[in-house]
Order: sequence, then C-alpha cells, then structure tokens
Amino acid sequence: MGGPSAEREVSLATGKPCAAALRDTGHEVIEVDAGPDLCGVLQSIQPDAALNCLHGRWGEDGCVQGMLEWLGIPYSHSGVLASALAMDKQRSKEVYRAAGLPVVDSIIAPSDEVRTRHVMQPPYVVKPNNEGSSVGVYLVNEDANGPPQLDDDMPDHVMVEAFAPGRELTTTVMGTRPLGVTDIITDGWYDYDAKYKAGGSRHVIPADVPTEIYELCQDYAVRAHNALGCRGVSRTDFRWDESKGPSGLILLETNTQPGMTPTSLTPEQAQAAGISFGELCAWMVEDASCNR
Repeated sequence: MGGPSAEREVSLATGKPCAAALRDTGHEVIEVDAGPDLCGVLQSIQPDAALNCLHGRWGEDGCVQGMLEWLGIPYSHSGVLASALAMDKQRSKEVYRAAGLPVVDSIIAPSDEVRTRHVMQPPYVVKPNNEGSSVGVYLVNEDANGPPQLDDDMPDHVMVEAFAPGRELTTTVMGTRPLGVTDIITDGWYDYDAKYKAGGSRHVIPADVPTEIYELCQDYAVRAHNALGCRGVSRTDFRWDESKGPSGLILLETNTQPGMTPTSLTPEQAQAAGISFGELCAWMVEDASCNR
C-alpha cells in the first residue's frame, strides 16, 4: 500500500482496513508501504501472497505486477497486460470498441494546446490518460469563456473526452460475477473529494433504475472485465442519459484495483450481495496467483 503515486493517501486508506480485516479472518499480515526498496523488502518477507492495495501509477499500471511475477509472489487483482491496458484510458477505449461496448469520443492532445484553445467542442472533460480517482479532472462546460487552465503538474499530453451527461452508475465484478449496480449521487462533479471525503457523495444500491439498464450495466461490466483480461476484482463506471434509454448508457473506464476505503463502492456492493468486508479481502488473497 502507499507508494509514490498521486493516489498515495487513498492507497493507505485502502490498505489499513484490508490488513485489519485479514487479521480478523486469521491471516498473518505484514503491511508494506511501497518505496524504492520494495523488491528487497518482499524478498526478505517471502510472503505466501501479496494483496495489492496500491492505486495509481506504478501500483496499478502493470509495473508492480511485473515485479511480483519476476519474484514469483502470487498477487491479487489483474496481471501486467490488463493493468497496463486499463490504466491507459485511450487504449482501453480501443479494447471496449472492439468488444462492442459503447464509449464517447476522445483524443490525446498536448497540454499546452489544450490550455490555449478548445481542441474539442464543449462540453468536454480533460484528464490525465493514466491516473485514476478523478485526479486532475477538468470539466469544460458548454458556455465556458475559454479553454481550461490546467495545473503545471498535469502531464505533457492529456485525454480530452466528450462529456457524457446523465447519472453516474458503477458495477463491481468479482471473478466472473457482477455484484450489483450503484447510483452515485453528488451535488456536482464526482471528483476526488466526492469519492473519498465523508459525505462527499451518496450511494444508492441497488440503483433505482429500470431492470433493463441494471442488467445492461452488469453485462457491460463483465464484458469489459473480460475484454481487458482482468482478474480478481474490478469496477466499471458508467454514465446514463435517462432520456435516451439503453442507448444512453456509456462506459467510462474500468478500475482494476477499486478503492477499499470506508466510503468505497466495491465493499458496499459486496455487502449488498451478502459478502462481508472480511470475506471479500480473504477471497482476494485466496484468488492470488502468478501468470495473471
């Protein structure tokens, strides 16, 4: 857990309750804050399995997965290729399209160009192509006076994506099983604070949507999980424009290592499906393997 990415604090908030839950279910747990010496630390510990609670770059994009494969340590969640694909939003969209899944148009553009002109007709969203948890997300409204003034710490190239209006829905897949659909209700944009601060958003599970939409979310989530080659637990996010019915359901992205914080969606969905937090954590450990 932890690590050097922009999502370090969220990763720590994920790792600590997972460690506590695993101890409660009888596992011997060593908590490791991932630093430059991670390879040596793991060689010293020689664990039976690694529960990967890292978020963001290096921990979620195939890098740590490759190291764990090299060390021969069974690990949770997706393998090298699926992790790298899902973390690269533009490439994952190409996979979704090939699988017949609905996505909105997007381009990769230089940040300097995005700061100086509208590279796409508003409304649109600007985000890093390889971060998660709504880190560095800009919403440019239809009536925006000018292009977004991106922070200096944004990458040299960013994703610019057509804005998909509607409700925010999400579905967790555990192995091959969809756990349900949650409707995420916020006062505004579902940003980093809305995701992780207490009271930042309200989660309705099961989502109060037509049966057809509920089943479609679950179907799309499983198909996205399989198309990317995911393993273990993943969570796929959607936007749904009610005025368009089933054709208004758009797939946004798949998270290969969903948050497991007290406000996170995946533990809530598992609980609603009759799976306790401890059982979920234990399942991820038991599911761990190499060659994922």
